[in-house]
Amino acid sequence: MLKIVFLDEYSLGGYDLSAITSLGNYIGYDRTTPEQVLERCKGVDVIISNKVYISRQTMEQLPDLKLIAIAATGMNNVDLDAAAELGITVKNVSGYSTYSVAEATICAALSLLRNTTYYDRYFKSGAYAATSDIFHFGRPISMLRGKNWGIIGLGTIGRRVAKLAEAFDCTIAYHSTSGITRQESYPAMELKELLSWADVVSIHCPLNNHTANLIGEAELAAMKPTSIIINVARGGIIDETALAAALNNKIITAAALDVFSKEPLPDSPLYNLNDNDSLLASPHTAWAADQAVKQLIQGIAENIKTITA
Repeated sequence: MLKIVFLDEYSLGGYDLSAITSLGNYIGYDRTTPEQVLERCKGVDVIISNKVYISRQTMEQLPDLKLIAIAATGMNNVDLDAAAELGITVKNVSGYSTYSVAEATICAALSLLRNTTYYDRYFKSGAYAATSDIFHFGRPISMLRGKNWGIIGLGTIGRRVAKLAEAFDCTIAYHSTSGITRQESYPAMELKELLSWADVVSIHCPLNNHTANLIGEAELAAMKPTSIIINVARGGIIDETALAAALNNKIITAAALDVFSKEPLPDSPLYNLNDNDSLLASPHTAWAADQAVKQLIQGIAENIKTITA
């Protein structure tokens, strides 16, 4: 029987894991520190990890290890070169969060353009009840319809966002961070051209040497003062200090972030903006719709089924 350990169960939000636990002798840990990884993984055939890092040093001391099942799409929490050299299979789950992240992107755009959080707070604060005015125009409301939408990274999620944005009669263009030219349904633009053209910019590319701090002071300055930017990809693609300055100085109108350079984010200028309503932030939850989490769990189970004890 397979021996299976899940190092960070909390990352799946308390969902039913029976599809996984039924596959062998299972032990789950809510969280695992770097110092606990090796001891908890001794003698196991399968390690499940969402964000806990599995190093070469750890793998070299686990002769029974057959599979590292990543409870996510990104694989940067495993030394992949070492795993290949040691004959350890590494499998992620791709595609489970495409619709969830794409919907979160559209939701963020609509929320920012319509200033949803401001008006919700205005109502709940009692300010609306205290006035005799039926209407309140504290912040501008703009439609998504007809906007120029620039996509950075036209992969699976980027294409889904494009389809959804087209339903709002948006005009779509994209920038390829890899530099690879493909036949696409939308025109490609260089980054500065895209940024100066777009009313809405959304980021859907991986974090790598080409994309780290891709959006900094100069890039933000190239954007329209009425534009918004959304990052649901990886923290570190936008320079957060530069973004805070751009929001404070009204270089752009607003931003939505679901990912950050460090997670959780420690002290940051993003916590002390001149206008808090210029930033819509969420704690890395764009992927975590109910259906997506269940699909992820099933994907992990299917990956484990490819391994025999």
